Amino acid sequence: MGYAAVSIPEKIFFKIGEVCDLVGVQAHVLRYWETEFPMLSPQKNRSGQRSYRRRDVEIALRIKELLYEDLYTIAGAKKKLQNEMRDSSRLKIVHSENTKKESFLKEVKRAEPVEDVELDDEIEFEDSEESVETEVTELDEDRREALVSLTEQLLELRELLRKKNV
Repeated sequence: MGYAAVSIPEKIFFKIGEVCDLVGVQAHVLRYWETEFPMLSPQKNRSGQRSYRRRDVEIALRIKELLYEDLYTIAGAKKKLQNEMRDSSRLKIVHSENTKKESFLKEVKRAEPVEDVELDDEIEFEDSEESVETEVTELDEDRREALVSLTEQLLELRELLRKKNV
């Protein structure tokens, strides 16, 4: 009864049809899951079309697994998913099939929430008398792609934060 592993393309946004193909359900099922699972919340663009992020696709795949493979009810799957998301306080790094875990990746502790931060504030750093040594290493193609992907995701998050604070 197990399902084959799904390879999610390296994209920032997915249209509902793409997510349907990846998850293997119809669009009305995804829209229903959005009403039942608050953690599945795609953005909507200016024309009102849903834009799913990679995280939304992963959540939809997990919901399908809980409902179709593990045979949870909607309520049971919702509780299970909420517990899983609450318990995962560490950042998870997903590697593509041909990439292995590199030594430069380290576990990150959850940051404490910061209050009263303005996004437009500029942070000034004072010059320190201590010299900071940095090791310059040449990046291989996999590391470069990972950094480019991370940069794009951080820029996307910054834009989302700006839109929420407007």
